[in-house]
Amino acid sequence: MHIPDGYLAPQTTIPVFVGMIPLWGLALHNAKKVLLNKQIPTLSLCAAFSFVIMMFNVPVAGGSSAHAVGSALVAILFGPWPAFIAVSVALLIQALVFADGGILSFGVNCFNMAFMMPFAAYFIYKLISGKAAPGSTRSLAAAFVAAYAGINLAAFLTAVELGIQPLLFTGSDGNPLYCPYPLSISIPAMMAVHLSVAGLLEAFVTSGALAYLSKTSSSLFIRDMPDDLTGIAAAEEAHATTNKKMSFFRRYRTMLIPLLILVIFTPLGLLATGTAWGEWGPEELQQILGFIPQGFAKIADQYHAFLPDYTLPFGNEESGILQVSGYIISALFGMTIIAALIMASSRIIMRQKK
Repeated sequence: MHIPDGYLAPQTTIPVFVGMIPLWGLALHNAKKVLLNKQIPTLSLCAAFSFVIMMFNVPVAGGSSAHAVGSALVAILFGPWPAFIAVSVALLIQALVFADGGILSFGVNCFNMAFMMPFAAYFIYKLISGKAAPGSTRSLAAAFVAAYAGINLAAFLTAVELGIQPLLFTGSDGNPLYCPYPLSISIPAMMAVHLSVAGLLEAFVTSGALAYLSKTSSSLFIRDMPDDLTGIAAAEEAHATTNKKMSFFRRYRTMLIPLLILVIFTPLGLLATGTAWGEWGPEELQQILGFIPQGFAKIADQYHAFLPDYTLPFGNEESGILQVSGYIISALFGMTIIAALIMASSRIIMRQKK
C-alpha cells in the first residue's frame, strides 16, 4: 500500500497533501487534549512497532507480497488522533530514509494508512467492544474485526487512487501517463491480497498485541482519563513519583524486549521476493508492460534515499549476510528515529498544555 512516486499524477498528490496539512494540525490539537505525559514513551514505542511490523512482508499468490500496518493497534490504545500522528511519522521516515513510499505521494499514503485506517478501526472497535475491559474476549474480537476492516478500507482507497489515473491522465499516444491499470484491475488485485492475507495478518497482529499488552503493560495505558486538569496533574505526578527511580528499559521492558525480538526477525521479510502490487520500479514496469509510462518516468526515482529498500549503502547487494544486516540495522535505525521524533514533538505539545 506504500504508493511510490510516479504512480499518481501531481494533480492527485499535491491537492491531497495540501488537504492533509490542516488534518495534521487538528491531530496535534486533539492529541494535546487526550494524551498524558506518561503515555508519550508508550506512544513512541507503538509507532516504532508500526514501522517494524511493516517490514515483515509475506509472500502471496501471484508472486506479490503484503504486510501489516499496525495503525489499528495504536488507535485502539491511544485513540485515532495520536495514532494519526504516530503512523504519519513512521511513514515519513520510511519515505525519506528507506524509499518505502514516495515523497510526492506521502500525503496520499498518510491519508490511507495513518488517517482513514486508524479512524475506521477505532470506531469499529468501540462499536463492537462497548464497555468491555481491554484484553477480554469481546475486546479482542472487536480488535480483530476492526483491524481487518481498517486495512481493507485503506487497500480499497489505494486501489481507487491508482485505478483512476489511466482514466484521467493519458498521453498523446493513448497510453497512461502514470499508473497503467484501471479500476477493473486495481481493485480486484489489491482487494484479493488484503481480504485473503494482509487483512488476516493485521487482525491477528492487532488482537495478539492487544492481548499481550493488556496482561503485561496495563499500567502504561490510561483506562479512565480524569475529566479535569487537577485530576490529570495528580495522575501524572503519581506516575512520576512511582517511576522516578526506574530506568527507561526497566519501566518499558515489556514493550522493548518484544520490539528487539521483532527487529532480529525482520530479515524474514526478505523471504517475500515478489514486489507488492502497484509498487514496481521502472525496470519491472518495462518488463510487465513493454513500456514505461511517460509521467511515471519523469517522477519515479528522482529522490535517492539513504537506505533504499532497507539495504546498506555499500557492499554487494546480492550478499545474503549484507541483506540480513541491512534489514536489522534499518529496523533499529528507523524505529529509533521514529521514537525520538514522537517523544520530542509530544513533549513540545504537552508543554503547550500547561
